[in-house]
Amino acid sequence: MFWLKLGFISFGGPAGQIAIMHQELVERRRWISEKRFLHALNYCMVLPGPEAQQLATYLGWMMHGTAGGVMAGGLFVLPSLLLLIILSWLYVAMGDLPILAGLFFGIKPAVTVIVAHAAHRIGTRALKNRLLWAIAAGSFVAIFALKIPFPAIVAAAALIGYFGGPLAPSQFNLGASHDSQTKSYGPALIDDQTPSPPHARFSTSRLLRVLLVGSLLWAIPMALLTLAFAWNHPLTQMGWFFTKAALLTFGGAYAVLPYVYQGAVDHYKWLSPSQMIDGLALGETTPGPLIMVVAFVGFLGGYQQAVFGPGNLLLAGAVAACVVTWFTFLPSFLFIFAGGPLVESTHNDLKFTAPLTAITAAVVGVILNLALFFGYHVLWPQGLGASLDWPSLLIALGAAIALFYFKRGVMQVIGVCALAGLSFKLLGL
Repeated sequence: MFWLKLGFISFGGPAGQIAIMHQELVERRRWISEKRFLHALNYCMVLPGPEAQQLATYLGWMMHGTAGGVMAGGLFVLPSLLLLIILSWLYVAMGDLPILAGLFFGIKPAVTVIVAHAAHRIGTRALKNRLLWAIAAGSFVAIFALKIPFPAIVAAAALIGYFGGPLAPSQFNLGASHDSQTKSYGPALIDDQTPSPPHARFSTSRLLRVLLVGSLLWAIPMALLTLAFAWNHPLTQMGWFFTKAALLTFGGAYAVLPYVYQGAVDHYKWLSPSQMIDGLALGETTPGPLIMVVAFVGFLGGYQQAVFGPGNLLLAGAVAACVVTWFTFLPSFLFIFAGGPLVESTHNDLKFTAPLTAITAAVVGVILNLALFFGYHVLWPQGLGASLDWPSLLIALGAAIALFYFKRGVMQVIGVCALAGLSFKLLGL
């Protein structure tokens, strides 16, 4: 029941979600010690995917094996999936109502600033020297000016880290991100000296078995979608596209959003730029990992493409949201069940960490590009040739002051900006 409860109260992004797990599992329930919790967190931080959801999966797996990991990770995601399906339906059914239109008018500038704040937050942690600043700047130019696809930018950054790590180790070996001074809250069920359970120890046969099962869990749904609808059908393409997206989420949800935008908006036309911003706003205001915004993308894609015909739009959206969620999160479970011991054994190996350091630096430039893109569509909704939207600019400035200066929470900023947008609309501005 704890993991289901966590799924409903896990607001605040990865930092907030990890803080809740620490408070409940380390301090209050004593299921795991501080040292083992931080070890698990470091474990998940080097994997692509949502680290908070992977941490929940890891802790459930450590305590109760594969079944515990599936339950912990699944219940962490399920509430936000159900909420986003409901909110997505309300969005497409009643999004043009004056009240909702006013609320979203205020939320969009806030989301733009939130993305810029994410770039700043990640940048202050990741860009510790001139080389990493250069990688970030290069990635920004590559995606903003040269329109290079996000996967190519990630691959280039990884190569820079792989070859640059041995040549300049001090530039890539930035040290652990967590304080080495750990606290003790008393004896825990999984304590500092508790041996790893048998299912958490590396075994070649277990690794092969997990890889086989995981491959089937991916291949069978993909084959069924292809046989039922053909390869170029939106549902099949969603499965394929979000599988690739799941493997590129180094640096958290904001890192993969540019790739999702390039595919879902630019290439497949599943939704518009304005709808993408609205989806990110809904993702920010619901519990669970922010990457759950992909459920909104899937819902609108299935709904607007009418994949089951014009009479089954709600069913089309709900099924598409579930398809997207399945293919997005399946790799995260496999990384924990299959790759955990392997990642742990290479955690302090510079050949492994240097590419990740370079990728994280590149992600900063990509997120900055996303913020500029959102800002363009929010502040000049009719294009640069039209006039600036002054109410949106005022709301964005207020959100920036709240986030950067007063350090207010995302939920508070979105709530106040939504009310400001509604007020502007009611005043006819």
